[in-house]
Amino acid sequence: MSEVHAVRRGLLRDRCAAAGSAAVLVSRPANVRYLAGGAPPGAVLLLGPGEDVLLCPRAPAGDGAHGRPDEALRIDLLPVPDEDPVVAAAGLAAASGAESLAVEEHDLTVARHRAMGKSAPRLKLADLGFTVEQQRMVKDEGEIGCLRIAAEITDQALGELLESILVGRTERHLALELERRLVDHGADGPAFATSVATGPHSGQATHRPSDRRVEEGDFLSVRLGASYHGYRCEIGRTFVIGTAPADWQIELYDLVFAAQRAGRETLAPGAAYRDVDRAARHPLESAGYGEGLQPVTGHGVGLEIEEDPQLAPTAMGKLDACVPVTVGPGVHLPGRGGVRIDDTLVVRPEADGGPELLTMTTKELLAL
Repeated sequence: MSEVHAVRRGLLRDRCAAAGSAAVLVSRPANVRYLAGGAPPGAVLLLGPGEDVLLCPRAPAGDGAHGRPDEALRIDLLPVPDEDPVVAAAGLAAASGAESLAVEEHDLTVARHRAMGKSAPRLKLADLGFTVEQQRMVKDEGEIGCLRIAAEITDQALGELLESILVGRTERHLALELERRLVDHGADGPAFATSVATGPHSGQATHRPSDRRVEEGDFLSVRLGASYHGYRCEIGRTFVIGTAPADWQIELYDLVFAAQRAGRETLAPGAAYRDVDRAARHPLESAGYGEGLQPVTGHGVGLEIEEDPQLAPTAMGKLDACVPVTVGPGVHLPGRGGVRIDDTLVVRPEADGGPELLTMTTKELLAL
């Protein structure tokens, strides 16, 4: 992987050099990990003008949660425990002869930015913007392999839960059990806070598990994902508790399922972000549920659970091959509950079989 990270750093360095910045400071943790292989807490990455340096407040542990830094990188431990690594990096860049330094202004506070200016007053600070995030959007096969394993772990954890007795257990208990199962099957941890929603809570995009107990006749909505070597996936499924779903539950489920399938089938290189959103949103709007829909029907995933692209009505841009995204429309009826169905897929051309589905748990309306 050292070569992979070196190539990523080289691409970024070349882009910044073309824009007039001799050195680059990366501080956002996901971006540091992408370029360095690991992101110890508080670490920042300085690229050029001489040797690339990972500045760390403490020695890297190399654990699964934060990754293992590239062995080819120089690692500097800050001699003063309370020293801000971005300030130290600015001083190091200036001492190395850099006249300008591109920084991630969207990740820095005003106070940190000012402190850098005071530490190296002759160093011109430029905005790197979202250059690294844009570079991260298209994944290589190694990254997709990690996402594939994360999805397999997630499917395993969810499948095991569905085989257990659910009636009488609380949302909070089920969420904790799912997260434990993720770790048991090899995940670094959950990709995000697991959501379990029952009865009138079901179908909500974000629901914090409560002490409400599962009851017969409930819709049960689950949204979870594993993190594996830092790469995060997402799955959402809805089930019915009992033996016979009510007519309104079957009708609503079939509608959301059709909407989700329409969004999935639109995924292709060159497809506009907003066209994918429109495909998933249109059936729900046509059925009269447009007012309560979420602002996005999907998003990119990777080292963060919500990355670009955003699949939204006003989103600008088109999909590339090898971009992993979620497609997850849903409907929530206040006081009654609802349905969400969410998958993680990788955009592939038609010649390669079309979009690759990573999350495989059945989307059949199961009665548990």
